[in-house]
Amino acid sequence: MLKQLASRNWLMLTLGLAVMALIMLPPVLPDFVVVVLTQSLILAIVAMSLDLLIGYTDLGALGHGAFFAIGGYTTAILATRYATGFGLNLLASIGMAAGASALLSVLALRTAGIYFLLITLAIAMSVWGLIYRWGSLTGGENGIAGVPRPDLGIGLNMSNHICFYYFILTAFLICLALILLLVRSPFGRTLVGIRESELRMKVLGYNVWLHKYLVLIIAGAFAGVGGCLYSYYNNFVGPDEAGLGQCMEFVLMVCIGGPGTLFGGVIGSFAITFAKHWVSIYTARWLMVLALIYILTAKYAPGGLIGLLKQSPKWRELI
Repeated sequence: MLKQLASRNWLMLTLGLAVMALIMLPPVLPDFVVVVLTQSLILAIVAMSLDLLIGYTDLGALGHGAFFAIGGYTTAILATRYATGFGLNLLASIGMAAGASALLSVLALRTAGIYFLLITLAIAMSVWGLIYRWGSLTGGENGIAGVPRPDLGIGLNMSNHICFYYFILTAFLICLALILLLVRSPFGRTLVGIRESELRMKVLGYNVWLHKYLVLIIAGAFAGVGGCLYSYYNNFVGPDEAGLGQCMEFVLMVCIGGPGTLFGGVIGSFAITFAKHWVSIYTARWLMVLALIYILTAKYAPGGLIGLLKQSPKWRELI
């Protein structure tokens, strides 16, 4: 008991130091690093939501980028054409992404295993095709440019990269807290039970289909949050946000960090985002490098970076 308590205290200390570093360091870091940190935090929200599916429920969703793109396009359309505020844009992005997930998940949950993987990927490609062809609404291959930074009405200059970073950090911490509450709730424990033995949970009287359906909607909603914030960050959205590359990037973040750990998605997001920017300086074929990283991870660290830590006796009980 004392050993477990000490492990928990060590974990809380580590997390506290990580949060303090995210708060204290940006003002003294180079501008480029702060910008990449901002992007990493946004994508970490989407990676954590995908981990709810891959790591906690054993739903291998490959098309999560579709709901990320829906959230981004919703914000871009409202902000550029109707000059709506951040609050309305955020709620609309969440509603559209969650609504799309609610409709499409009914189709996806009629399948299982490899067929579920293919259906979710086909859904993402369908969304990509719709975005690409519906030029009057989405701008087609040109996307939507000129998305203004949000005005929160509190005197902060969101054009300043430091102010915008702290805005994104606040949103990330809120999403992290909400997802942590979810995975540690009875609902989250039920998802883990479904992952371990779906048949056993059915025998115990749980509505497995309903739990899967609800977690798909919740994951879609958080992906919509990420899409909304990314639209503001990038000042632009395009069809690539729902493309195969973006979908696989989210999966890669979860797998490299460690599925079923939640914090693995955060670590994977930072690792992939920084690696992508660093590698792209030297070669345009950075996707091949990321693919190599995934192959090495799958071979030597199938549990991701968090899985490697768990092999250490001091960290085994932490996560």
